[in-house]
Amino acid sequence: MQRYIVLYRAPLTVAQRFAQATPEEAMKGMQLWTDWAKKVGPGLVDPGKPLGNAMRVTKDNITKSDSDVIGMSILQANTMDEALQMVKDHHHLHWAENCEIVLLEEMPIPELESTSR
Repeated sequence: MQRYIVLYRAPLTVAQRFAQATPEEAMKGMQLWTDWAKKVGPGLVDPGKPLGNAMRVTKDNITKSDSDVIGMSILQANTMDEALQMVKDHHHLHWAENCEIVLLEEMPIPELESTSR
């Protein structure tokens, strides 16, 4: 099985709006997450958490980042296509215009794998 990193992206205005959700709105959102987790089942390795306070680090500087990545999850699947099926109609995509998901496959590092045997 391969591992896949799910990055949830949303415009900052959407992230701010959801940070100010009422308790009822927050519970409804949590139910959508719970329903998705049940649907994905053991394919969901780590549901993740919201992300924030992004910082950009370069060799010369550390500055605040305007990153639009607002959360992450980790999936496991046999193929990228299988992982894509898990997120293709994810509720995050319906929050607002310009919300999207980026799916990244963890790639092996052969040099590390050969030493762990």
